Amino acid sequence: MKGLIYQLKSVRKDKFCMMSFLLPVVVAVALNFVGSIDLSSLGEFQFGVVAHDATSEMENWLEEYGSVTVYQTREELILAINEPSTNLIGVERDGSGIKTMISGDELGTWQQTANTLPALYEQRETSAQTSMQVLERPDILAGYQNIFIAITLIVAMFMGCTFNAMNIISEKEDGVALVNEILPMTSRKYMMQKIFVGFVFGCLSAIVTAAICFRLPTAGAAVMLALVVLSAFVSALIGLFVGRISDGLMIGVVYIKIIMIVFMAVPILYYLAGTGNKVLSYICYLIPSSATFEGIMDLANGGIAGKDMVILVAHCIFWLLSYLFISERQKKQV
Repeated sequence: MKGLIYQLKSVRKDKFCMMSFLLPVVVAVALNFVGSIDLSSLGEFQFGVVAHDATSEMENWLEEYGSVTVYQTREELILAINEPSTNLIGVERDGSGIKTMISGDELGTWQQTANTLPALYEQRETSAQTSMQVLERPDILAGYQNIFIAITLIVAMFMGCTFNAMNIISEKEDGVALVNEILPMTSRKYMMQKIFVGFVFGCLSAIVTAAICFRLPTAGAAVMLALVVLSAFVSALIGLFVGRISDGLMIGVVYIKIIMIVFMAVPILYYLAGTGNKVLSYICYLIPSSATFEGIMDLANGGIAGKDMVILVAHCIFWLLSYLFISERQKKQV
């Protein structure tokens, strides 16, 4: 018990650990906030007209296709068109029709619209007789928000690996590891003492993040909790390996960054590739985060993530037995 209290006290001194704990929560709040912002107006066409040149009929017609800004002089309109940060299309009267002005640095869609707008205006009476159905504009971030949430949760679960690795490395540098080697402590007791804090804080960070990002039913919440616990346990075990093989702080940081990149990159690349290759999927499952990512995406889409939990259980057993085997073997050699 005293060893666990000592580990808890060390959390306050480890800024890297605190940042790993708080960062996913902050990102989750940001994702939740961004998801509530309506970004549909970013794709709306913007037209500019001169006050004494545009007729009310022309303004009303343009408002059917986008927003209309009225400028007092033609010079103000030209300055607004040439502003690099805008895709403004200038519209002027040309006899009974209209003509458009653009700066040339607009997106292709805006340039095409500017070119076809005069002809469309000439046929406005004919087009007015055509029935039109306005479809709901899809959310720009809808297809990617679940991916961001899944990766944020993986980072939260990875916190256990970070803390355990940095804790063991710091004890090596301070000489505490030498004291631990002569204490009457079994490999299992040492492992539980080292894994406890990283595992608990990793679970806590991931649970808070999931609670902010998801609104799951009771059954889905239970499955998500199981995914969090299993993933955090695997992450904490991997942290023990990183701490054991690292000879210094900088080497440990490099190992942690490499593992984090692999944990994030493999599931994302496989998901975006969209390949149904079973052999490739089995290879990706060798990385624990692949099952975690797939399980979170399944839950977000109303699935059950049963297969992913089985894979994570297998990872837990493998990493646990591997660590105990290596620890016992090193003790016998000593």
